[in-house]
Amino acid sequence: MFYTTTSRMPALRNSLQGMRQINRIFDEALGNFVDGSEDAGTIASAWVPPCDVFEDQVTLKIVMEIPGVAAEDVKVSLENNRLSIRGEKRQVAEEQSLRVHRYERTYGSFERVFTLPTTVDPEHIDAKVDGGVLTVQLPKVERARPREIPVLSASAN
Repeated sequence: MFYTTTSRMPALRNSLQGMRQINRIFDEALGNFVDGSEDAGTIASAWVPPCDVFEDQVTLKIVMEIPGVAAEDVKVSLENNRLSIRGEKRQVAEEQSLRVHRYERTYGSFERVFTLPTTVDPEHIDAKVDGGVLTVQLPKVERARPREIPVLSASAN
C-alpha cells in the first residue's frame, strides 16, 4: 500500500497530470487514426529508412533498411553526382471484418539523396534488395583507387 503525506499530494497530483498530458499527446500522434467509421482509411506519410554508408579502397556502399518494400517499388537514379533512392511502402489491405484499434507501422513514400564524390564510377553502380535490405554498390573510378608505386634502387641501373 502507498501512503503519502499531505505535503506531497500537490506534487504527486501535478506529476500524474503531466503523465496524462504526455499519454494524450502520444495517443493523438499514434493512436487515434481510426475515427470510428467503417472506412478507417490508410496512414500514409513520408518516412526515412535508416542507412549505413561504407567505403573501402575500391567502392562506396550504401545499405538501407526498407522492410516491406518490393524491389519494383524502389527507384535508384543518378544526376549531377546526386544519387536518389526513392520508393514506397504500400499498406496491405486488411480484411474488412477486422476491427482496427491502432496503426503504428509506417507506410508511404520515402526518398534519400546522397551527394557522391567525383571518385565514383557512374557507369557501374549496382543495386539489389534482399530480405528488406537495399544495398547500392558504387565502385570508384580506376584513377581514384589507391595503387602502389614500385620504388627502384638507383644502383640497379
